[in-house]
Amino acid sequence: MSIHVAPNRAGPTIRLGTWLIVAGLMCAQAALADSDPGKEMRLAAMIGDTEAVAEWLDRGVAVDAANEFGKTALMIAVETDDLATVSLLLARGANVNARTVASCTPLTTAAEQGNIAITALLIERGANVHDRTRAGWDALMIASRYGISDMVDQLLFRGADPKASDRDGRSALMLAAMHGQTSVVDQLIAAGAELESRDREGDTALLLAADHGHWELAHRLIEHGAAIDARDDMGATPLILAVSQGHPQSVTLLLARGADPNLQDEDGTTALMEAVLTNHADLISALLAHGANPALTNRAGHTAADLAAQQDNQEAVAILAAPPRT
Repeated sequence: MSIHVAPNRAGPTIRLGTWLIVAGLMCAQAALADSDPGKEMRLAAMIGDTEAVAEWLDRGVAVDAANEFGKTALMIAVETDDLATVSLLLARGANVNARTVASCTPLTTAAEQGNIAITALLIERGANVHDRTRAGWDALMIASRYGISDMVDQLLFRGADPKASDRDGRSALMLAAMHGQTSVVDQLIAAGAELESRDREGDTALLLAADHGHWELAHRLIEHGAAIDARDDMGATPLILAVSQGHPQSVTLLLARGADPNLQDEDGTTALMEAVLTNHADLISALLAHGANPALTNRAGHTAADLAAQQDNQEAVAILAAPPRT
């Protein structure tokens, strides 16, 4: 008779339990090894948990611990408009002039956010108002672009340079002109911004304002003495640019202030020809009324009427064929 021996089920059960305990310990150790206190502190700054940020600092986390983009907890707190956390980090020694890989600083970030209280605190703690981003923008350029007049005053008072330009050669005044920020024009000019400064394409602030249709800002620039017939690198004037983009208010302003409608760009194109070429026939009558000469020809020898006929622009043809008003 054979004797059946039941298998020992306790053995495997014990071995499995032991393995689970060991695996758990290994996972815990791996988690501890992979943990990034600096990341945890930055996350706390991101959600505005000032107490947690303080606790991480108390545990010895470096105050300027940065992520792969070079962004520190201070920069993150600035981004989220968290004045309390910004104050804490600065008090604990955070580098007020730290830079990301894109060369953004806490101050340029605060300018982007439009937070005047934070910019004031950063400047008070030694932020360099001349630092630039990779695009060449300093805090004044950024504040001017967004028309933050109080911040512009603050930065100018602290020594920001209104003559500085970005990588495209554009100053704070030019950036304000591009974006129609009329409120900061007087401040910048009073501080020494150059009216006739030019960017890499030869544009002045007035040329940029006219091209973008910001007629109120263009009016302020003209009041300050901006050259109304300035030319860009292609020979275009503010009037030609305003016509090309179909900005009637800018065209009306420029003509009323004495812009010459018969100036020609490098191709010999006048504002009248530009109105035809860009299909803005509604501007032709105003140009004619202010002395635009329909007999002028471009480099190819064509008049505005010739161009209208070539394009089969019957509205322009009719206007140009009408007898002049007396």
